[in-house]
Amino acid sequence: MSDTISTAVEAADTDYDTLLRANLERVFNERDAGRRAAALAELFVEEPVMYEPANVVRGRDAISAVAGALLDQFGPTFRFMPAGVAVGHHGLGSLRWQAGPDNGPVAVTGSDVAEIVDGRISRLWVLLNPPEA
Repeated sequence: MSDTISTAVEAADTDYDTLLRANLERVFNERDAGRRAAALAELFVEEPVMYEPANVVRGRDAISAVAGALLDQFGPTFRFMPAGVAVGHHGLGSLRWQAGPDNGPVAVTGSDVAEIVDGRISRLWVLLNPPEA
């Protein structure tokens, strides 16, 4: 198979919605550090990079620490929830999300934009929407 055809087939096989929703649920909503580490090992490449608005986070352990700190900071019912279906092609996917306490007001909205390599997240950009007036 030529490199062009192989790349096209691989890009078409990526399920961006499943992958990016799993990142929200199994990494950023997971309060158990062991389960979060297992999810990171499955969903992310060996040396991922996450770009936050004010920080660059390198490695699975560091991403896990950020996710855990967010959950600790915002309380026991704080959750990230997808807002629509993820879209993507050619190794780039995007999922809109919202976050806040269960049955409470939405505290923040944003999007995750991910570079996908061999079906796993290589780089993740966390984009926050400005607060609504």
